[in-house]
Amino acid sequence: MNDTTADTPKLSWWKRLSGGLKRTSSSLGTAVADLVTKRKLDRAMLDDIEDVLLRADLGTEVAVRIAEAVGNGRYDKAISADEVKRVVAAEVEKVLAPVAKPLEIDATKKPFVILVVGVNGSGKTTTIGKLASKFSAEKRRVMLAAGDTFRAAAIEQLKVWGERNRVPVIAAAQGSDSASLAFNALTAAKEQGIDVLLIDTAGRLQNKSELMNELEKVVRVIRKVDESAPHAVLLVLDATVGQNALSQVEAFHRTAGVTGLVMTKLDGTARGGILVALAEKFKLPVHFIGVGEGIDDLAPFTARDFARAIAGIE
Repeated sequence: MNDTTADTPKLSWWKRLSGGLKRTSSSLGTAVADLVTKRKLDRAMLDDIEDVLLRADLGTEVAVRIAEAVGNGRYDKAISADEVKRVVAAEVEKVLAPVAKPLEIDATKKPFVILVVGVNGSGKTTTIGKLASKFSAEKRRVMLAAGDTFRAAAIEQLKVWGERNRVPVIAAAQGSDSASLAFNALTAAKEQGIDVLLIDTAGRLQNKSELMNELEKVVRVIRKVDESAPHAVLLVLDATVGQNALSQVEAFHRTAGVTGLVMTKLDGTARGGILVALAEKFKLPVHFIGVGEGIDDLAPFTARDFARAIAGIE
């Protein structure tokens, strides 16, 4: 493969990423540019910059740190919007670098069980389909389990992804017990020598205790078949919910022991900074981000690219 071919996906992903974060970066960039034009940097300007960062959902601690970094050595001097963007990108990257970790599949665990959790509408089932495609392309044997037994649509959607990726799907009728389904899927995956088992779960609202209890039951039942499973618990978050994502992480982490995050729909919000606030607060690995519906719009998370895209650096 020559260099140009290897570079093309990277460029197109960068275009998709910076395009997907356009609403966030332009709301940040435009507001910052308006603030710094024709003014010298003073305390009032730093307070205004902090407000802009808070509106992008970056979180209080990060907003304060960035404003301090902007002010460092620049009091009473003119500052350009580009300088502010560079500081924003550098500070955001510092927060994100420790959590930008790929999802490692341990081949000694067979199957490697990935439990996928999150509220309805977060993009869980679509994310499972995209991950199935990715793992299949890596020549791994994949199986899907339609554990969101509450919704017929979720079961059907997973079957479609299964057909598209040519991978088996274990499903049951709507209203079936999801823990039993997970048990059957893991048993079948073991028998068939599957490498990766992706289990969908119902879109539990984090304030519905009975649904959280059921999720705990799914985890317990999986452990009857393999006490080391699930080997990864991915929480899929919809970026457009903003601050609400913080309480979702708290609830699902408590119930299912979340091991990593996937953030979807970053192209649909001006508040993509929520990912930075989550990284600062929970320090959980961020494995993938999604900036669109296409199969290639879910990509491994890289701190530098995201920081530059959110700051609006071309």
